Amino acid sequence: MQKTYYDPADLKKFGKISDWNQELGDKFFDYYSRVFEEGTLSAREKSLIALAVAHTEQCPYCIDAYTQDGLQRGITKEEMMEALHVGAAIKGGATLVHGVQMMNKVNKLEM
Repeated sequence: MQKTYYDPADLKKFGKISDWNQELGDKFFDYYSRVFEEGTLSAREKSLIALAVAHTEQCPYCIDAYTQDGLQRGITKEEMMEALHVGAAIKGGATLVHGVQMMNKVNKLEM
């Protein structure tokens, strides 16, 4: 098994974050479970969004969890990859659009 900083077994311990603050942990998990309930968006669509966000946030636990969840919901590997590219495009665009801030600062300092 490959050794990494992130231990895949730790994902199973996620629920234990409530151990040191039960009230806030319970509130988070209540919110978390409600977010992923069927609504205007299907649970399948939400899983695909979560997978794309997991990649932009670079969360290996989330990537593992929502890859598995997506497969169980019938999301294809092609759909997963397309969602990943959507996330990458938004992340890249968000990085580049901040270049306007730099350009404004340079212009101000050159005055």
